Amino acid sequence: MDKASALEYINQMFPTEASLSGVEPLMQKIHSEIRHVDAGILAAVRQQSNSRTKAKEDLAAATHAVEELMYKIREIKTKAEQSETMVQEICRDIKKLDFAKKHITTTITALHRLTMLVSAVEQLQIMASKRQYKEAAAQLEAVNQLCSHFEAYRDIPKITELREKFKNIKQILKSHVFSDFSSLGTGKETEETNLLQHLSEACLVVDALEPSVREELVNNFCSRELTSYEQIFEGAELAKLDKTERRYAWIKRRIRTNEEIWRIFPSSWHVPYRLCIQFCKKTRKQLEGILDNVKEKPDVGTLLLALQRTLEFEDELAEKFGGGSSSREIGNEIEEIGKDSNSQSVSDIRKKYERKLAANQGEPEEKDENKDLSVPGAGFNFRGIISSCFEPHLTIYVELEQKTLMENLDKLVQEETWDIEEGSQNNVLSSSMQLFLIIKRSLKRCSALTKNQTLFNLFKVFERILKAYVAKLKARLPKGGVGIVAAATGMDGQIKMSDRDERVICYIINSAEYCRKTSGELAESVSKIIDPQLAAGVDMSAVEEEFSGLITEALMTLVHGLETKFDSEMVTMTRVPWGTLESVGDQSEYVNGINMILTSSIPVLGSLLSPVHFQYFLDKLASSLGPRFYANIFKCKHISETGAQQMLLDTQAVKTILLEIPSLGRQTSGAASYSKFVSREMSKAEALLKVILSPIDSVADTYRALLPEGTPMEFQRILELKGLKKADQQSILDDFNKHGPAITQPSIAPSVVPAAPAPAITNQTVGFIASREDVLTRAAALGRGAATTGFKRFLALTEAAKDRKDGPFRKLFNA
Repeated sequence: MDKASALEYINQMFPTEASLSGVEPLMQKIHSEIRHVDAGILAAVRQQSNSRTKAKEDLAAATHAVEELMYKIREIKTKAEQSETMVQEICRDIKKLDFAKKHITTTITALHRLTMLVSAVEQLQIMASKRQYKEAAAQLEAVNQLCSHFEAYRDIPKITELREKFKNIKQILKSHVFSDFSSLGTGKETEETNLLQHLSEACLVVDALEPSVREELVNNFCSRELTSYEQIFEGAELAKLDKTERRYAWIKRRIRTNEEIWRIFPSSWHVPYRLCIQFCKKTRKQLEGILDNVKEKPDVGTLLLALQRTLEFEDELAEKFGGGSSSREIGNEIEEIGKDSNSQSVSDIRKKYERKLAANQGEPEEKDENKDLSVPGAGFNFRGIISSCFEPHLTIYVELEQKTLMENLDKLVQEETWDIEEGSQNNVLSSSMQLFLIIKRSLKRCSALTKNQTLFNLFKVFERILKAYVAKLKARLPKGGVGIVAAATGMDGQIKMSDRDERVICYIINSAEYCRKTSGELAESVSKIIDPQLAAGVDMSAVEEEFSGLITEALMTLVHGLETKFDSEMVTMTRVPWGTLESVGDQSEYVNGINMILTSSIPVLGSLLSPVHFQYFLDKLASSLGPRFYANIFKCKHISETGAQQMLLDTQAVKTILLEIPSLGRQTSGAASYSKFVSREMSKAEALLKVILSPIDSVADTYRALLPEGTPMEFQRILELKGLKKADQQSILDDFNKHGPAITQPSIAPSVVPAAPAPAITNQTVGFIASREDVLTRAAALGRGAATTGFKRFLALTEAAKDRKDGPFRKLFNA
């Protein structure tokens, strides 16, 4: 313990003088403990000294024991070596006898097998000469097994002689079998009843020979069977495209007639399967020659009929020898094009996904079946083996489809009523839906014929047809006035629309959206049907962009059409005698006209357009009307204080009308952002009228405060609207230009005046304006002395406008 701790311990033990009487007993106790500890230490030292001596003795004893153990191990090792030598000497003679016995046994076995091989070869030679095929087949198997035991003795002359003899016998058997099979198909099998049995036994010999013999025999048989086919259909009479169906009838009749005879072949040979493969290859070669040698383009009907019969024949072969037709799955895929997912029932959706799930689960099973290439259909695909030769010549078919589709498109557009049938839910033109029905029929026809380059070319035709439809829909949109006459009369760019025109534009927008969506579904379906190598090029993005551009153009046409309707009201606004108004009354007639235009058009547009398109239309309309109303104020000649107050009232009324457009169209999904946008745009006009209402001595300060982005030219026009003469304007303009076009402050939106104080004003402007708040206060107090009833109504409106969070008067009238 350190000193501080010792002192603390003592103070705890003896806190008072009276407790010092216990010092002596405590000291005796401590001394007793010290003696006890010393005694313990001494005993431990003595014990350790004794243990050290004992440990040395134990270590010496262990070392001695280890030395004795090593000595015994060496003795055991020596004795083991001696024992091994003794055992080898004893077993040396026994090992020699064992090797001798093993060699004798091998020799006896080899000689026995050699005797059997010589005898079997001789017997096989006799059987071959007598054409005893059934016995020879079994004997061949035995000789083959015996020969396998003499692979290591190839260099022995006797073995070489036997192998050569066996090889000659197999060649003799092969020639006999081929000679006997040459009579098959000549009509002798019907005369000689035993011939078929004889040939059936010969097949056993062929199976016992090398696999190449079987391949050669089957190929020779198939070639001989097809010799008459080549002779018949290479003649001038039947070597024509319109006789293609007779080719397939010939092979089917041949197989059906000889079905009983061909049963002599083992089922593992798949002779009909191999015969059909060779037939298809020869037929393809002949049809290629016919198509290439045609001087003029073949008749489309004849070409398609030949292709159709070829495809039917290929499907029959595929179903007979492996694999079913996939035309039903393709038909289901095509039927999905253009279907509205919202209108599908729950059962339809469930069935669709059950089909997809079943198709995905079936893929591994098909892959497992295809592992065995000896199974008919697994190693060879009949689909396309003949029909693919038609592919380069189907251009005329694609041209015919294009011509038919274009004629149908022209007919659909000519017969289009540009109206919607009663009870229709999607408000889409009938020509759009009919066009995709026609395209689906064309796709079904083509996919039933080919899924390669021709289908891809037809898909490109679909692209051109849909782009042509876009052009025809664009042509139906109302056009604005253009040219010298329109420019001279002020009608350039104006679009006059009736109520029917507005509905037609909405139908065109909905139809374009339907076509854009369905075009993507069409591309997706074609990419699943077409050859995988061509699927990457199946893309409808260009067509989808065309329809999206049509939607945008149609919506902008709607906006321009409404703008044109507002032209007369804007002209009426400029013709109001704003400079001579004596009192502020109700809203002006042009405001009522604007309200009437929107009331008649917006509900119809809202009911026909989708929320997305209606929102886009509103945004463009607001971005057009706000700046236009602002610019129209400058077209007025003179605006007095009373006129400015009346115009401010009208501006507030127009703003209210514009804000009610979403609810008028019964679509309020994007009303918040639209309202904010309208408030910002219309607040500029309100701020401009505030500037016009301000006194002459503070008009520049008010303009800089309310319209910080204004220009000197615009400010000069405001002075003209206030009725100032040129001489009076010049001094104000000079002072305005001297102090800059705007008060030094951050850029702010005109619709919302920030509550934070403006930054410090430079020394140059200290004497000109006290603060931005003073300007706003004076702007808010404009016209408060007027006693007219109309102006009292104006004040009531502004008081109500103060309560709006985004209202333009909130800051001005609370300043």
